[in-house]
Amino acid sequence: MKAGVAGAALLIGFIVYAALWRLTTQAGWESVAGYWRLFWGGWLGTLWLASKALVTSTLIGLLLAFGRRAAWVPLRALCTVHVELVRGTPLLTQILILYYGVFHLAGLESRTLASLLILSNFAGAYLSEIIRGGIESVGASQLESARAIGLTTAQTYRFVIYPQALRHTLPALAGQFASLIKDSSLLSIIGVEELTQNAQQVASFSFSTLESYVPLALGYLVLTLPISLWSRWLEKRAHFQT
Repeated sequence: MKAGVAGAALLIGFIVYAALWRLTTQAGWESVAGYWRLFWGGWLGTLWLASKALVTSTLIGLLLAFGRRAAWVPLRALCTVHVELVRGTPLLTQILILYYGVFHLAGLESRTLASLLILSNFAGAYLSEIIRGGIESVGASQLESARAIGLTTAQTYRFVIYPQALRHTLPALAGQFASLIKDSSLLSIIGVEELTQNAQQVASFSFSTLESYVPLALGYLVLTLPISLWSRWLEKRAHFQT
């Protein structure tokens, strides 16, 4: 399996290298290399924003998931409408409406904080559905068995529901976390200093567009690949525990 993955990676790498060899120039690469500090600063900005948004969106997702399962109908309806509204509209539209509309009226002018809230809210809506689906995938017979042996609601969630829900939702959670990191590139439209924004600046300064976007792609790959590998490790460990 590992040999097959390595072979496929080498093949894809060779194809990409051959394409770049034909489509780029040495002068273009040298020009782009002079702006490495911009790439580094943008990558750190994306890393900071994505790491904060991962935590915040997870909390929002948990709250919305529990809200959609609440016994109080108004709360359940409010969470349902919010989730469907966020999931049913493009992130780019939400960025423009929230930052230039809602946040501007509320006096929130910080691009960094606004970006964190927008990205976390967007990803949190998707995470809530993943979490809710994982919770509801646990059979009713197991919940009845937990009650029969005297477990409280908190103990039932901790020892029965959460471990199984985590196993069921790991692949989807990893995919959503990776999407969150890549979705942060859209925040460049409001001038947030992150990797995409800085790569666009390098392209405009150096007039080497393709050479500027190759480091951009590699930068996002460096951020998303560890999440994929970590989720696979967790999947194997969780499968072993079953």
